[in-house]
Amino acid sequence: MLRALSRSPAPVVSLLSPRAAVLVETVRGRKSRTDPKAKSKLGRIKTPPPVDPGEMVVLKQRYTEYSLILRALRLEFKEQMLRKKYEEEVGSVAEERAKREEEEHRSLMALNDAENLRMREIREQRMQQEAEAAELKKRDADILRQQELENYIKEKERHILLLQEEAKDFITPENLDQRIEEALDNPKNYNFAIDKEGRVVKRTAFQR
Repeated sequence: MLRALSRSPAPVVSLLSPRAAVLVETVRGRKSRTDPKAKSKLGRIKTPPPVDPGEMVVLKQRYTEYSLILRALRLEFKEQMLRKKYEEEVGSVAEERAKREEEEHRSLMALNDAENLRMREIREQRMQQEAEAAELKKRDADILRQQELENYIKEKERHILLLQEEAKDFITPENLDQRIEEALDNPKNYNFAIDKEGRVVKRTAFQR
């Protein structure tokens, strides 16, 4: 819109001011549809240029000959196209074309079979490699699982041996009296203080 206002010869203020009538832009050197005829051309009568009768006869003859020649050429071209189309459909050209298409189809089928064979070999090789990789991965997983199971069994065995060693110091009904006598003979004082390194820094005297 701004570009249209910049191209307009009228001032922008006059274009933007409200008006009751429709704003019509005037173009220099051109009349509008409602402008009357110029006074200098009121009495002028348009007459066609004069034509020589002999020249008109010659032009008509030449135009007739041109039309006949052009029509004959069109008919000739049309006849040639129809003849060529007929030969292609039912003539020797059609037979040769059928042979050519058959040979082309045979060669394409041979090429397709060769390509299918090549792709089949590639696919079988890839599937074999994938199967070998899957078998190797499965074997590694079995070995890892077996190792984890052996480590688990060893850990449990070590834990059981440790419990068996600790069970020697357990208090049972059979050694209850002996444990009581040992505790009375060897009292322990747990009332002491330690520092950050775990060393005893203060101990309270044991009282019986």
